Order: sequence, then C-alpha cells, then structure tokens
Amino acid sequence: MIINTELEYKGNMFPSQVSSYQKDLDVLSFTTENGVILHITIIRDSVLRFRYTTTGIFENDFSYAITKYASRGYNHLEVAEEEDKYVITTSKLICHVFKADLRNAIYDAKDNSLICQDELGFHWEESYEFGGDIVKMSKVAQEGESYYGLGDKPVDNNLKGKRFENWVTDSYAYGKDTDPIYKAIPFYTALHHKKAYGIFFDNTFRSFFDFCQERRNITSFWAQGGEMNYYFIYGPEMSEVVANYTDLTGKPHELPALWTLGYHQCKWSYYPESKVKDIAKKFRDLKIPCDAIYLDIDYMEGFRCFTWNKEYFPDPKRMVKELREDGFKTIVIIDPGIKIDHDYEVFKEALENDYFCKRADGPYMKGKVWPGECYFPDFTNPEVRDWWSDLFRELVEEIGVKGVWNDMNEPAVMEVPGKTFPNDVRHDYEGNPCSHRKAHNIYGMQMARATYQGLKKFSYPKRPFVITRAAYSGTQRYTSSWTGDNVATWEHLSIANLQAQRMCMSGFSFIGSDIGGFAEQPNGELYARWIQLGVFHPFCRTHSSGDHGDQEPWAFGENITNVVRKFIELRYQLLPYLYTAFWRYAEEGIPILKSLVLYDQHDSHTHYRNDEFIFGEKILACPINEPNAKGRRMYFPMGDWYNWWTDELVTGGQELWVDADLDSMPVFVKAGAMIPKYPVQQYVGEKEIEELTIDVYFKEGKEASQVYEDAHDGYDYIKGRYSLRNFSLQGKKNELIIHQHKSGKYTAPYETFKLKLHGLPFKIKKVQIDKVEYSFKDLKLNGDNVLEVHKDFNDIHIM
Repeated sequence: MIINTELEYKGNMFPSQVSSYQKDLDVLSFTTENGVILHITIIRDSVLRFRYTTTGIFENDFSYAITKYASRGYNHLEVAEEEDKYVITTSKLICHVFKADLRNAIYDAKDNSLICQDELGFHWEESYEFGGDIVKMSKVAQEGESYYGLGDKPVDNNLKGKRFENWVTDSYAYGKDTDPIYKAIPFYTALHHKKAYGIFFDNTFRSFFDFCQERRNITSFWAQGGEMNYYFIYGPEMSEVVANYTDLTGKPHELPALWTLGYHQCKWSYYPESKVKDIAKKFRDLKIPCDAIYLDIDYMEGFRCFTWNKEYFPDPKRMVKELREDGFKTIVIIDPGIKIDHDYEVFKEALENDYFCKRADGPYMKGKVWPGECYFPDFTNPEVRDWWSDLFRELVEEIGVKGVWNDMNEPAVMEVPGKTFPNDVRHDYEGNPCSHRKAHNIYGMQMARATYQGLKKFSYPKRPFVITRAAYSGTQRYTSSWTGDNVATWEHLSIANLQAQRMCMSGFSFIGSDIGGFAEQPNGELYARWIQLGVFHPFCRTHSSGDHGDQEPWAFGENITNVVRKFIELRYQLLPYLYTAFWRYAEEGIPILKSLVLYDQHDSHTHYRNDEFIFGEKILACPINEPNAKGRRMYFPMGDWYNWWTDELVTGGQELWVDADLDSMPVFVKAGAMIPKYPVQQYVGEKEIEELTIDVYFKEGKEASQVYEDAHDGYDYIKGRYSLRNFSLQGKKNELIIHQHKSGKYTAPYETFKLKLHGLPFKIKKVQIDKVEYSFKDLKLNGDNVLEVHKDFNDIHIM
C-alpha cells in the first residue's frame, strides 16, 4: 500500500568532515564521511583542477573543451597535514583544504596574499526531475574585485553586479544585455589588488554565473546537471590567465591563410550567378580590396545541404574558377538540418547508417528549419563526424570552394518553444550516451569540428577556413566565428566592439561582427563607422539580411565609398602586422585584441573602460559610437602614443578629446613600435611584395617588436620554413639604434626594408649599418626620414 503522497524535498547539501586522504602522483583525493570525494589535480604550478562527486564514483573523465596538447607538469609539489586542514604547495600557489567541509582557500606562494576562497564552497541539490545533481559553488568576492570574460555576452566589459546564463541560443536581433545568446564559454578572469586569476567551469549543462548580483560580496556558479568540475588558473597577470586558459582549451590547430584576414563580402543572398559576378566586378572596378564572396542558403536546391540550385548556378565549378582568377575565394553556408527527402542522397545515407539524433523513445528528432522538416546528424558521434567530413569532397576538392560557414548550429529549430531540440533528445557523446541537456552547448562546436575535418582533408595542401555561429570553450581550435544576427543601430556598433574584446579575452580571437548590422539597414555614416571598427577585428566581413536594402561598400554614395575604401586599404596594409599577432595567438595564446584592463591591469582607470582596445601589441584604436560626431573623448593607457594620422605625440594615463571626422577614427601607435606594412592589394597575392615598409616610431628608451612571415598558406611553416624577425629599438636624445635577430628558414620575396622614421627628435647626420657608415645616397635617404636598407641587417645606428 502506498501511504506517502509527497516527495521528500532535497535542498542544499554539503560535504561533511574529511575521513581520508590519499595522493596518486599529481591527483590528491579527499573523501568525506558522507561520501563526497574531491580530486585536486595539479595541472601546472599555476593551474589546479577541482573535481567533485557526491556518489563516491566518478564518471568517465571526458571533455570536449580540454585539448590533448595542453601543457602539463609542475616544478614543485608538497602536501602537509595540519590539525584543521591540508596545505598543498606548488611553486606558484598554496591551497588550503579544510577538513570540516572541503572548502578551500588559495594563496600566492610568493607573498602569501589571498587570491580566492570558498564561501559556501561546493554544495548540491538532488534533481528529482532528471536525476543527478544541480551542482553549485560559491566564493567570497575580495575587496574591489572585478570580473571579465564569458564569451560573447553583449554587455560592458566589467561583469560585476550581473548574472548570466550559458545556453547556446539563436538570438535574432538581440540587444544589449540579451542573455543567453550564441555561445557558451564558462570561463572568467577575476582581478583584485592588481592580481588576476581565472576559473573555467567545464560543465556543458545549462550553467549560470552570478558576479555579486544576488549577494553583494559573493560570486557563484552552478549548473543543472553534470559535475562540479572547474580549473583554477593563476596569473598574476590577466594576459597569463588568458594564455593558460587558451593553452588548456586549445590554440588554433594552424595559422589562418593570409587571405582569410582580408575583407569579405556577404549577404543573404547573392544569387543568381550574374549577381555574384556583378558584385565581384564592382569591387575591382571601384578598386575596393576584397578576398572573399559568400553564398548563403539560396545557392542550394531547396535549401538541401551539399546541393546546388542549377537554375541560379548552372556550372558552379566554372563560376568558382572564374571568381578565383579575379582574386575572389568562394565561401558557402552549410547548416545542420538535413531535409527529409528519400530522393536526397545525403538524407538517405544518414538514414541508412542511423546517423540522425533520436528522441528518448526512439523516433528521430524532427524539426523545421529552412528546408522544411529536417532530421539532424548527431555530431557527438565520431562516425557521424567522419561521414560529414567526407561530404565536403565535391564542394571543396572538385568545385573549388575555399571556406565553409556553419550557421543555425545552436542547433536552431523554428516555431518551437525554446527554439532548439527538446531535452529528451539522445546523443552518443563520444561513447558516453547522454541527453540534449548535456550535449546542447557543444552541438555546434562538434558540427564545426566535423566541418573543419572535411575542409582540412580536401583543402590540403592549403589551410582550411571554417566559421561557426555556435561555440563552446575550445571551439577556437577549429574555426573562426562571428557574433550572430545583430542589428544596424549605433548601439550594436558599440556591442560589436565589446563582444570582440570579450571573445578575445575568452580564448577565441578569430572573431568579428556582421559589419553594418545583419537586421535592418544602416545609413552611410553608421556603415562607415562600423567599417572603421571592423578593419581592426580579426575577422572582417560585411553581412546583411538583404531584406532592407543593399549593404555593399558603394551602396551609400561616393563620399562613404571613399571612406570605406580608405579603411579597407588600411586593413590590407596592416596584414603583416595582423598576421604576426595571429602567430603570437596560435603560438602563445596571446589575444589579438586586448581590452585596456587586459593590456594594463595595474592602472585602475582601465578596469571599467569599454571602447578603447589594443589591436595586436602596439596599436590603440577607439571607434566612434554615435552619429554626427566630429571626434570623442578616450582614455590613453600609460606610455607615449603617436597619432596614426598626424604623428602628434600623446602622453598616456589621461582621458583626452580626439578629433575624428567621418573619414577618420582615433588610431594611435605605441612609441618605440615598429609596424610592418604591405602595399595596398586588391586581394592577397595580387602583388609580389617587393619591399616591406616598416613604420618606426621613436621612443626615448627601449621597445621590442616582431614580424612573422611565411608562405601565407600551406604547412611548410610547421617544418621551420617561417621567418621571425625580433627587433629591439633603443632611442636616445641624439641616436636611434635598431637591432634585429632573425630565426626560421623562410626567405621572403623582397630584399629591402623601407624604414619610415616617425618622431625623430634630431636631424640625421650619420647612419651606420653593421658598423659600416653609409652615404645618404646609398640609403635613398630623403628629407622625410625614409631610408632603404637590406632586410638582413643586424644593427642600425642613426645619429
């Protein structure tokens, strides 16, 4: 007989007294009397992993986020037991684990200052509806603590006082503070007392972060299932935190081909072929540089992936070849929804091999997307990813498409609550079967991964190019991304700037926005200002819905066309500078864009700045975010900065007004910088580079710069065929010394540098190169401080 009609409510539960401890190499295991186990893994001296179970058993240890290439190993590890706690010491950190309840506190091993401590620490609540636990963690916010990161959240840089949700969501025409949107990157960096640490909560369930909103001095994070599994990453510099997180979750598997960093043009949709050709011709006629043209869903036959509409594109191979001959690479869109059509080969193959996602009780997951009713491949199954990657053979190898753009991969489903799969959909999850609650946030990532595998296979020996809308931590290993369906408003111009900065400080630097706005129509002024910002983003593409009018660079009259051309040309001049920044990102995990707080955390004025950012290492940029502006106030970080346009020198550490009419934008160069520039090209590879221009900005003191070059595509650079030039500049009142050290086996096609000297405080009387004095005639030195030198010099003395 059933006599209990009410379920017992299970509220917050906590670990009890520690009953045993053991050490197994780099894993320290603490077990409590009520069966909770904490594993602390020493990843590196500055990186600790905390993993809890409430059942006494850990599930299979698997993560899509963590790369197998992550650095491991530490210099020192010591564990001591005291009366009330265990003390774990590495060369960077001291971690106290308290015996009463497993709470911990982490200190800087150098000066014993407190970095981060648990408040309630780990606790949980049983989930009756789904089984398992809702896992929770709360920590004490230290005095003056600020928080940054979390991916593409469209909010101000400093997250303090806000709460966020991580659930990848198709967010058409989102606004400022809309949450959640397209990406789930559960990693943040915290900063207090000039020291930074990061927390990466590697849990793919729907998760939440509260930065002192609910309780003023408490920050917390929790998830609706899965494990409490997080990584603590210490700096103390923010840049070290971000670089270590990027190392953990993966740097890009290869450098991008240089052409992918050019300007790209896109619209929903360019068709038929004659329209595509007209657009391409107009770029060349107007001499506006462009490297890629995109085909949106209308190129397909009835929106079926991997097909072509033969009425619009009767001979795609010929068209792609003709575009390529004119310097344009063709990029096509591919979505995850496969139309239910038994005469459609892709659908038939997937059905026969059981590759589609299923509901809990067995039927296929059916949802409406652009083609109508669709089934969806389970990209968490390696066999499905292999099959998917092979589907790109015709597009890439035979037709010659150079890149693929994955859209709608949240996954987006139309006309249903929640706009995505229901929770009961089942996934393989690399042999760890689960529901969509666990797989949702990584579905788009795994689709992008499968696409990347296909492009890498069939683009070889060239490098692949993939773009994704949805992402989870680690997606940066495979693809670039953009910030989704934004709107043609001034507010969205500002949001695009914030999102690109935030993605870069979340380990994902190959990012851009739909320039001009996807939804609605910008006026010419807004489009010009957006281009000005967009050329300083790693991914640079105009894209629009096409519903409201044209959005090409020439669509707003001659004045705007001239402004747009000027800035796109600037982008092409700065390609060697941007490529060098990409090399640093791929090599060391250093973000390509740096918010001012990431650039100089020791200056408290940077902690709440939003608009200004550092592009690469040496260029300070700040967009104009409002109409009818003739300039703006902006903050200059510490140091001296040259105005890009006028060479006027500004001393940092202050906020100043900067003039910037519509044909200009506040751009400054750090004193001492050496900025490499190419000649303007209509597309990458149009011209043989016959000379590298280097703008040299005088500084009294020392400054280091780098120029990285290789063949700009292909994989020879991995075998050492690259050129890395390390320059050190030392300026004195009457003298400028430039030293160069070159490594790598690549030989650039040019023989000379054209050095343009800016801000020189003396008149040049004498030049020595490698201890030999040269006449001005030999160096082609003229009145404007420009000299030509052989590229392989060791030392230049300018006196």
